[in-house]
Amino acid sequence: MSQNIVVLPGDGVGPEVAAAACQALEAVAARFDLALSFKDYLFGGCAIDATGEPLPADTLDACRGADAIVLGAVGGPKWGVGKVRPEAGLLSLRAELNLFANLRPVKVHPALAAFSPLKAERIKDVDILILRELTGGLYFGKKTRVRDTASDVCAYSRFEIVRAAKVAFEAARTRRGHVTSIDKANVLESSRLWRETVTALHARDYADVGLRHELVDSAAMKLITHPGDYDVVLTENLFGDILSDECSVLAGSIGLLGSASLGAGKAGLYEPIHGSAPDIAGQGIANPVGAMMSAAMALRHSLGAVDAANALEQAIHAALADGARTRDLGGDLGTKEMTAAVLQKLD
Repeated sequence: MSQNIVVLPGDGVGPEVAAAACQALEAVAARFDLALSFKDYLFGGCAIDATGEPLPADTLDACRGADAIVLGAVGGPKWGVGKVRPEAGLLSLRAELNLFANLRPVKVHPALAAFSPLKAERIKDVDILILRELTGGLYFGKKTRVRDTASDVCAYSRFEIVRAAKVAFEAARTRRGHVTSIDKANVLESSRLWRETVTALHARDYADVGLRHELVDSAAMKLITHPGDYDVVLTENLFGDILSDECSVLAGSIGLLGSASLGAGKAGLYEPIHGSAPDIAGQGIANPVGAMMSAAMALRHSLGAVDAANALEQAIHAALADGARTRDLGGDLGTKEMTAAVLQKLD
């Protein structure tokens, strides 16, 4: 029986990079004898144009029945001033599927060290996994707006913190064995609960894993000045959103990094961490590597194909090592040409 891949191309460069991710999945499926089926659904701004909603009911139903979801990107200035925005669909999808753990790996490819704004000695061997809690905090708290006053409530329960922290500690056990939990416990009550809960969970179930706590402002500095000191970074929704984008510069381009949004089940949502880049949409020059790295994460976490995931990642690394470069990396390859360079390495 084939495994069902729901594809949400989205907006801007989303369809271009989502197509690259699907090509990569089809290529490894052929090599490793995997049975995969693909179907596209409306999502984001294009869904608003067609249906008035960023997450139509048939799209949500399809996602609920999927083995994995591949997302391109959503949003753009066209919908930035409307009452209904594409990003609302993404928040709703995370909530409806209970995708509470967002994994964002940040690893510097040796061949791309020169593209990082940091000196080579600072980024040598950088390998960070950011674990961002995805369904709580400010993004999902109560929002109010009364004339000239607005508020957003940051709320977390102990349950929400524990389930995200467990994913971080379990991941650390397969890596270098250390978690850095980032909060703002000197000011925020929600962060005090976060630190207290993570500390208790560590003492009870994960004493074999190293743990330290850092405040978000100092961590934002140290992630740039001493990025090699971090293994798994655990943090809440807003802080994780900001810090993961900050860390993307370590690798040389935001176009290189993928992500996985996971819940309690097998299915997950896989997307590059970059946005819809409307300024280059339709030009065929977007970097597809982040989308293909996301496809590798789908193979590993949702499709039960670890060998295929490893092969795809190795093909990406080999293409970069051989000098394949899109424009964001100073090269001249377009989206399709970069995708082809990676798939050639699979052969």
